[in-house]
Order: sequence, then C-alpha cells, then structure tokens
Amino acid sequence: MIRRIGLEQVQTMKEHGAQVVDVLASKEFSEEHIPGAINIPLLHMNASSVAVLDKDRPIIVYCWDYQ
Repeated sequence: MIRRIGLEQVQTMKEHGAQVVDVLASKEFSEEHIPGAINIPLLHMNASSVAVLDKDRPIIVYCWDYQ
C-alpha cells in the first residue's frame, strides 16, 4: 500500500520499527539524510539492492530534492 505521510508520522513509524529508505544519489545522501535511513539510489534500485530490507516491517521511501 502506498500513501503519503508527514514528518511526524515518519518519526512515529520509525519508533515502531519502520525502515526508512532514501532514494537520492549517494553524494546527496552523504550530505544530509534522516538518521538511520538506508540509501538505495533510485537509479540503482532493483531486486538485489532492496534485498537488504525486511519485508515484514513497514518501509518508508523518500526523496528530498531541495532544488
């Protein structure tokens, strides 16, 4: 199920075990990201790159583009 959520709900979900995936390029991820986020750049997202995720826990995917 896909749905948009706000920052407050992200924090609550993280506290309850959700995984946070940042899809920005590695350079941008290294400059700034949500603490504890996993970086899987969108251009490199495939079955093997997402295999690190626990499919039994919620997954929050985000991209912060400040330009």
